[in-house]
Amino acid sequence: MNLGSSNSLAIETEDLTKAFGGRNVVDSLSLHVPAGSIYGFLGPNGSGKTTTIRMILGLVFPDRGTVTLLAAKDPKERRARLSRVGMLVEGPAFYPYLSGYDNLKRFSQIALPAQRHLDHSLSKVSKSAIESALERVGLLEAAGKKYRAYSLGMKQRLSIAAALLWPRELLVLDEPTNGLDPQGIVEVRELMTTLQKQGMTIFVSSHILSEVEIICSNIAVMREGKLLFEGSTQSFRGSLGERFELETADVGLAESILSGLGLVEPGSLVIGHDRITAKLTTEDIARVVAALVKGGVGVRAVGKTSHSLEEAFVNMTGRSSSAR
Repeated sequence: MNLGSSNSLAIETEDLTKAFGGRNVVDSLSLHVPAGSIYGFLGPNGSGKTTTIRMILGLVFPDRGTVTLLAAKDPKERRARLSRVGMLVEGPAFYPYLSGYDNLKRFSQIALPAQRHLDHSLSKVSKSAIESALERVGLLEAAGKKYRAYSLGMKQRLSIAAALLWPRELLVLDEPTNGLDPQGIVEVRELMTTLQKQGMTIFVSSHILSEVEIICSNIAVMREGKLLFEGSTQSFRGSLGERFELETADVGLAESILSGLGLVEPGSLVIGHDRITAKLTTEDIARVVAALVKGGVGVRAVGKTSHSLEEAFVNMTGRSSSAR
């Protein structure tokens, strides 16, 4: 699948493979993450997502294949690019008795040697840089508040602020909304959208598909180490085909006529109190409506309805997104 040149991609992997215990945890994986996108990385627990992320970040070496990160394919160049990548794979441990500001100050002092190892031009993080990171995640007004008094969403946003203490082009987030309450999920979602509008690429691994459906323009789906799908979120939802909903008071008669036409896939009919949903093509819908009317069914309304990301995910992987 050709999704663009390497220059327009923030991350590209080719034939990426990693085995543990004689089994390929990641098997010939090729990803294409467009620069400036929010890219959702999906798959059931054990599908190889975290291992892939660790290979992209240079924390695990692949057995085969290549990673191109921010247009750098050479290992030394790619390592240097890591200074422009913020990551939240395992959130930093903050001190509950320190404020948000003081936690970031302490974190910057600890993380600076590693950052300077990647980019010698980086210097000590200034007060303004810490305040800027807090402002970007919406915590500037709570900068003096003790960490232990932060809500779940605020704590996660502070973790993301830690990843933004130095200039970043790419942000890699592994399950950023895991364990958050609904308000915290909304807060992190809005933050990712804001950062993307500011020009940052967001690569996010998540099992909360309702959130992925809202914010991600592109997704990849893995199962047992293999890539099952990569493309736009819209095309993924459309992978189940078109679905139409018919509203009628004569549900029983309508079901009988639809089944007799032979146009509906077995098992694809969903029967409600006053409506039927069926998987049909646009070309067939006119014939279906004509047959229903001829058969005496009063059709109140008919329209196309979309499959949810969850439905497409279950159809492709055989597992619910909650089965982590």
